[in-house]
Amino acid sequence: MLDIRFIRENPETVKENMKKKFQEDKLPLVDEVLTLDTENRAAMSEANELRSARNTLSKQVGMLMGQAKKDPSKLAEAEEAKAKVKANADRLAELEQKETELAEKIRKIMLVIPNIIDPSVPIGPDDSANVEVERFGEPVVPDFEIPYHTEIMESFNGVDMDAAGRVSGNGFYYLMGDIARLHEAVLAYARDFMIHKGFTFCIPPFMIHGNVVEGVMSQTDMEAMMYKIEGEDLYLIGTSEHSMIGKFIDQIIPEHTLPQTLTSYSPCFRKEKGSHGIEERGVYRIHQFEKQEMIVVCRPEDSMDWYEKMWQYSVELFRSLDIPVRQLECCSGDLADLKVKSCDIEAWSPRQKKYFEVCSCSNLGDAQARRLKMRVKGENGTYLPHTLNNTVVAPPRMLIAFLENNLQADGSVVIPKVLQPYMGGLEVMVPKK
Repeated sequence: MLDIRFIRENPETVKENMKKKFQEDKLPLVDEVLTLDTENRAAMSEANELRSARNTLSKQVGMLMGQAKKDPSKLAEAEEAKAKVKANADRLAELEQKETELAEKIRKIMLVIPNIIDPSVPIGPDDSANVEVERFGEPVVPDFEIPYHTEIMESFNGVDMDAAGRVSGNGFYYLMGDIARLHEAVLAYARDFMIHKGFTFCIPPFMIHGNVVEGVMSQTDMEAMMYKIEGEDLYLIGTSEHSMIGKFIDQIIPEHTLPQTLTSYSPCFRKEKGSHGIEERGVYRIHQFEKQEMIVVCRPEDSMDWYEKMWQYSVELFRSLDIPVRQLECCSGDLADLKVKSCDIEAWSPRQKKYFEVCSCSNLGDAQARRLKMRVKGENGTYLPHTLNNTVVAPPRMLIAFLENNLQADGSVVIPKVLQPYMGGLEVMVPKK
């Protein structure tokens, strides 16, 4: 969310940013919010004048009433002053109600006006215009056929989609045996990887209030993603970033504690509305999964440095598991409204002979901090921090890349050395069938 003062002073910049994001339908919102803001400030100014006059009028009434006791001719003047006090009080109440209504209208519009994107963001209407920046590791297509990922898992008796369908419906799964163990090993390895990078490990709440949801994500994403608990002001998190950034709601953070660097484990719950194609069946796009996340709260001048570090951590982790990856710069039309800059880390799929998304790293500037009323107390006063987030790993999707890239011709799967301690020293997973 932008600062209303920025919109007052830079309306054309805000409109141009909307055009870059291919959101021309939102252009009228800029003039609409400025009109409401002018009306609101006028109401606030008049209300302040009435509050200033209130004490003077009250004293005048008291004085005139005292005089009227001695001189009845003063009574009419006293009653006139009392009537004026009442009229002012009624008008003040009317203005305060108007201020509340206007502030709410302004806030609703401000929530859907997109953040100003960084000048380095490529311009394009959707993800088809995202730009490959760099590749890490050599993508290899082996000389043997690679089965679909659920078939690989089934060869280890490691997945049961049918049973999950009977129990929960489409978009759920049972992981079992070595595949379930591999799932947990990857999460544990990712946890320790981030701890060694200096991040503090955290297990957050898995449900959050509606005001936190509104504070951390775009309104369009909220309806498409979030599951609401019926009858309660609680939502299941779609990612632990939501509750991790929400941790700082209404807080004043001492500057000397920055940067706050946290890595969190959580289950994630998503509606995943719509059809996503054959390559997203199986365990690629599902309603429930687990994830290791990283978030940073930092000084504004440090946020781009942290952005670079965070996506590079993802590259380092995936390369340590022998998975080739690439960095893909997200274009303007593919950025959620709160984001200043974002990139995806995509893993190589030897079966599909293409890359697919496994991590998303984002710099949100001060948008979440403004919505959540987060402040940093520094030597020269308070200011808004910047917030960033990035996926560390999100199995079981990440397992697709792992299994395909470490699969051998005989159906076995090699366990990279860094992961072997988390698999009880196992070096190779041998299929059951």
